Amino acid sequence: MHKGEKIVMKVGYLGPAATFTHLAVSSCFQNGAEHVAYRTIPECIDAAVAGEVDFAFVPLENALEGSVNLTIDYLIHEQPLPIVGEMTLPIHQHLLVHPSRENAWKELDKIYSHSHAIAQCHKFLHRHFPSVPYEYANSTGAAAKFVSDHPELNIGVIANDMAASTYELKIVKRDIQDYRDNHTRFVILSPDENISFEVNSKLSSRPKTTLMVMLPQDDQSGALHRVLSAFSWRNLNLSKIESRPTKTGLGHYFFIIDIEKAFDDVLIPGAMQELEALGCKVKLLGAYQSYQL
Repeated sequence: MHKGEKIVMKVGYLGPAATFTHLAVSSCFQNGAEHVAYRTIPECIDAAVAGEVDFAFVPLENALEGSVNLTIDYLIHEQPLPIVGEMTLPIHQHLLVHPSRENAWKELDKIYSHSHAIAQCHKFLHRHFPSVPYEYANSTGAAAKFVSDHPELNIGVIANDMAASTYELKIVKRDIQDYRDNHTRFVILSPDENISFEVNSKLSSRPKTTLMVMLPQDDQSGALHRVLSAFSWRNLNLSKIESRPTKTGLGHYFFIIDIEKAFDDVLIPGAMQELEALGCKVKLLGAYQSYQL
């Protein structure tokens, strides 16, 4: 909420109810925030731009599957909302079925879920359901809802505890993800970069700053090395650097750089000025707190 105001915050998320994004929203925001589901990541971000919600809460990166390129590209090319927060959530994938199928779950005709969820459970599925086809949904929550609404179909869904409870499904196998250390990063976006909000007091936090850097178009030799040197000699720790195409031709990229430091008055602005002097285009995407359970 804005300082001095007491209003109900509206948080848009990738829906429907009980997706991992919804679980992250519920874990992050204090009671009282209104959660509003959207069908896709672009629709959720557009809603924040239009003022339908105060925040867009969308997935950014998974430890197993890597970055959610749709989120990054939409923020850079379509709706450049500031990042005002980040939430990292441990991901536990379970195999769920309709209660009527609980005793026959080993003979499923199909596995239904989001493509990332299915990919995160590849080893389990290859071992136990090697010939069962997959079908992809917009989200794990949407897949769980479909299974709940179609008890006549002999299908299983990969989703979380929240989905099992919300859609009254049975968990027949827990923690089927390939690796235990499975986490997803979500970004909290808002048109108001100075907006403040209350989070769960049990969360730990640390400051972060995220920049977008575009190298000079004349393909200067060693340009990326000079970019990294601007951070290195200032002892700025980079937790991530990732390239994405600019969509202006082959070989043209921009870089998303995460800095493990709060935006200050000297070091980070100095690095940005040095990069601009090298001919780079630099944009601050957000200076925010990163929260974790």
